[in-house]
Amino acid sequence: MSEETRYTIGDLAQRTGLSVKTIRYYADSGIVPPTDRSPAGYRRYGPDAVTRLELVRTLRDLGVDLATIRRVVERQVPLHEVAAAHAEALAVQIRALRSRQAVLTVAARRGSGAAEVNDLHRLAQLTAHERKHLVDDFLETVFAGLGDRPTYPGVIASMTPDLPDEPTSEQVEAWLELAELCQDPTFRANMRRLTRQHASDHDIAGLPRPDAVAVVRDAVSPALAAGLDPAGPEADAVVTSVTSRYASLQGRPADAALRQRLLDRLTVANDPRRDRYLDLLSVLNGWSTGDAVAPAVAWFLQALHARMPQPSH
Repeated sequence: MSEETRYTIGDLAQRTGLSVKTIRYYADSGIVPPTDRSPAGYRRYGPDAVTRLELVRTLRDLGVDLATIRRVVERQVPLHEVAAAHAEALAVQIRALRSRQAVLTVAARRGSGAAEVNDLHRLAQLTAHERKHLVDDFLETVFAGLGDRPTYPGVIASMTPDLPDEPTSEQVEAWLELAELCQDPTFRANMRRLTRQHASDHDIAGLPRPDAVAVVRDAVSPALAAGLDPAGPEADAVVTSVTSRYASLQGRPADAALRQRLLDRLTVANDPRRDRYLDLLSVLNGWSTGDAVAPAVAWFLQALHARMPQPSH
């Protein structure tokens, strides 16, 4: 195509797919100025107008404002700098949209009222520092007095969530639920009791040993998989195995007192919110989900209750 080639606005509209009205607006704004005018006074454009209009359309589709586009086409600012700035702006918008989507998704799933929606929105808007403060307060309550023991700093670290800078919608939803658990007084109190029972089971000279929950999980998992009835006679061997091993680890006789000790510990541990916390933690930190302990604990509690002496009337 020769340098003398000129296009009318109609020609440009046909070549670019933009409307005549839009091209005229860009021309009036100085973004795509005409090259000259025809003898009859009509605007005419050179070949570069097609390329410029295509760039303008692309940048508009990408959300770039007209003032910035004009600076780009007039070479006042490099295109790559504009692209970087707008990419970062979009990243901020995307994070905000994911947060809003998570709040609305959770609220819709629960059928939340106004107060709960307000709380969810507040939790979604917390800064990284505020999130850390909320979690630290929960963990300090749960592990108060235990942090200086050799094994507990690692345990505390393993229970600390870390919401990524660019979280997925699933991770934002997980954060909302986990933050609610961290603020739940009954969950905090139960986890505090559980950690103290765990510490008590380990407060015995010698090598580290599994606590009551770990002993039950290891023994009961095969029974659960096999579908054994906890009240049936086939569960006798499982109960005997658990009580015998726990007694050996504790250095105590496998008597009624030990069974009551087991019952006390497992009653506290029989809280599905603990498993839920760990599942949410895995989502937030990008870890694989661990095995739930609540089903094994609940099964063994049923088996234990079925074999304990019933009060006489």
